[in-house]
Amino acid sequence: MIRFLVIAAVLFLPSIAFAQAEPVVLKLAGDAAGGQSYSLSMQILIIMTLLTVLPAVLLSTSAFVRIIIVLSILRQALGTAQTPPNQVLLGVALLLTFFVMSPVINEIRANAAEPYAAGELTMQQALEVGLQPLKTFMINQTRESDFNLFVDISRRTDIESVEDAPMSIIIPSFIVSELKTAFQIGFLIFIPFLVIDLVVSSVLMSMGMMMLSPMLISLPFKIMLFVLVDGWALIMGTLAGSFFV
Repeated sequence: MIRFLVIAAVLFLPSIAFAQAEPVVLKLAGDAAGGQSYSLSMQILIIMTLLTVLPAVLLSTSAFVRIIIVLSILRQALGTAQTPPNQVLLGVALLLTFFVMSPVINEIRANAAEPYAAGELTMQQALEVGLQPLKTFMINQTRESDFNLFVDISRRTDIESVEDAPMSIIIPSFIVSELKTAFQIGFLIFIPFLVIDLVVSSVLMSMGMMMLSPMLISLPFKIMLFVLVDGWALIMGTLAGSFFV
């Protein structure tokens, strides 16, 4: 009988403790404005959940998409399969993204994060205010044709301007525009390296050296051309400048 009671206590005490602790996590507290806000435990839970989707948010709503695609196309055009390695490309893309997004981040911190930390705004108000600079950034980088495409797909008739559109329409429009812009920049980058490959292939064919790989010969010339024109500074400057036009 004692053994049975011990087993029952081991099985049911954790569930009882969890049931007692759960209302504390989900508790709503009143604020100074007469409304309700989530308790500290619930806020921490929401923040930890948002941190798990932070990479997806970064990919979807920042300059990262355009930058990483252009850098990947550049590596492909050079013909260096793993140079620079993926870790280096990601690091460069993240740092350049931080540089491009710095004005947006500063505005979000000044208008939303700091007032929320000071208790002047609730979490919902801080989210609404903080999304405005990000929304403005995405609208400035979105083509009107891409925006109209998703408005037509959603069959929304209450959207009179881009500013009235919800994030569910602005985000996919922004992503499509970024992909299109990235591939346009990548096409222009690819042309001079393609010309070098064609010239080297023609020379090797005329010399009868068909067994020698043209990529092996053209690679040093492409690297030399890229270094002589200061390619990295040119690419980085063009990418960063494309967001401030």
